[in-house]
Amino acid sequence: MDTPMFADLGLPDVLLSAVLDMGFESPSPIQAKTIPLALEGKDLIGLSQTGSGKTAAFALPTLAGIDAHLAEPQALIVCPTRELAVQVCEEVFRLGCKIKGLRALPVYGGAPIDRQLKGLRKGAHIVVGTPGRLLDHLKRRSFDPRNIKTVILDEADRMLDMGFQEEMEELLAALPQDRQTMFFSATMNRRVSRLIDNFGKKPETIEIERKSLTVDAIDQSCYEVRQRSKVEVLSRLLDIDPPRLAVVFCNTKRLVDEVTEGLLARGYAADRLHGDMTQQMRERVLARFRESTIEVLIATDVAARGLDVDDIDLVVNYEIPHDPEDYVHRIGRTGRAGRSGRAVSFVFGRDIYRLQTIEKYTRQSIRRERVPSQEQVEGKRADKLFQTIQERLESGKLGDYQSYLDRLLEQGHTATDIANAAFTLLRESTTREGEFIAEDKQKEAFANEKQRSSWRDERRDRKERPERERKSRPERNNSKGMACLFMNIGKAQHIKPGDIAGMIYRECKVPDGSLGKITIFPKHTLVDVSEEVSGDVINGLKNAKIRGRSFKVDLDRRG
Repeated sequence: MDTPMFADLGLPDVLLSAVLDMGFESPSPIQAKTIPLALEGKDLIGLSQTGSGKTAAFALPTLAGIDAHLAEPQALIVCPTRELAVQVCEEVFRLGCKIKGLRALPVYGGAPIDRQLKGLRKGAHIVVGTPGRLLDHLKRRSFDPRNIKTVILDEADRMLDMGFQEEMEELLAALPQDRQTMFFSATMNRRVSRLIDNFGKKPETIEIERKSLTVDAIDQSCYEVRQRSKVEVLSRLLDIDPPRLAVVFCNTKRLVDEVTEGLLARGYAADRLHGDMTQQMRERVLARFRESTIEVLIATDVAARGLDVDDIDLVVNYEIPHDPEDYVHRIGRTGRAGRSGRAVSFVFGRDIYRLQTIEKYTRQSIRRERVPSQEQVEGKRADKLFQTIQERLESGKLGDYQSYLDRLLEQGHTATDIANAAFTLLRESTTREGEFIAEDKQKEAFANEKQRSSWRDERRDRKERPERERKSRPERNNSKGMACLFMNIGKAQHIKPGDIAGMIYRECKVPDGSLGKITIFPKHTLVDVSEEVSGDVINGLKNAKIRGRSFKVDLDRRG
């Protein structure tokens, strides 16, 4: 069967034109099945997951039935949260942008009621709101339901879970009996079924068949991380593959604050979203996130309910949610509108069992990954810096700094030294100072299977080493399979481990994970590298400079 187009669904030209202007031609499955039946005025039950396009599925037929000349509420959309009410109202405005004089009004608690009263007096055609505030307006008689022809319950299961059953029943009982009612829910449970039986008129059920609960385009992985290491690991993930936008989910408001402060201290454009914030503050944060002023949003599940931004590349479960369904809702924030996305989860201890429960629920496996090392992050940064400078050179947009270059050349500096100094300054200005975490020790200890069996031999070798040699320099705990390199540069030249690692990965092109411990002394540095690449590193660094300074590198023959 051919895929239907929006033009085949029976929508009025004014709505079809708006949809096509937004760049949509073919409807999603829930839209293709819902819109024709809704246009006929039938009651409906739409069972669909987050990100399926259900908002347009009920908004388009609702807009088709609006009489813009009648300044009275004609459609009511009930949502579980303020954020979702605002989002749905914005979508209604976008879809109905070509209906002259259309007025839609979001109505929710936590916002000044005077503005809502003014909007209702002007005659909003479509009212979108939360159950409690809608019932408040109904009791104040500021909301007149006499001309309501269509009512939509969006995320009905969520509203019942949040304790809005009495408000919803009282609200529905006050509406005209001859209305059209559409119920949209991610799940069909006993309470949703009872609500539909009491207030629906033989509704038709639309359920989109799905093989799994999650989007195939989402790459799901997890990292075994201790609680105290999570901010550092999160920072490394953001550095090694920077997303356009990222959402980090925590289970508590306290942890949202802690993670936000930790990321801000590391220089990331981050902000928080949780229930203790005023509605005005939350709306301001969401607006900044949509505009990409904020790149990382840290939030609780309730605060982020209804968050719908297409450009989210990464979702991080800083803590595993208690309910597998919440996991589905969380990762559904990415991989939207045909885009790919990533979902990363931090687990430790008993979280492993909860992750297995999620895998059974979603019928998808979650890939286990190793925590990226500081060396990998530094190498990635160095590659990115090289690519940026290469692109600038190829573009020809170099700026006019010839006079500065001439002065430095006149002072006896070589062009190579000047370039090295410029690279170093640029790297220092864009590099975040990482911290050593417990997971780094594990990675160093378990770099390969050979190392596991070498610990006992290594301890025996140290005991047999003469006491004079043991005291001559600190023990480095080298493992078999690793070679120790000596460099005649150290703290006196303000060298950092990241400088060494970035230089080796950049100049020697060694595989990730080739480096071990880097120990910097006042006048020299010791670097553990895989024996397989030790010769490549020595040869690759023969003519290299660091911070504009030449140095020697060779196997450490003193231990």
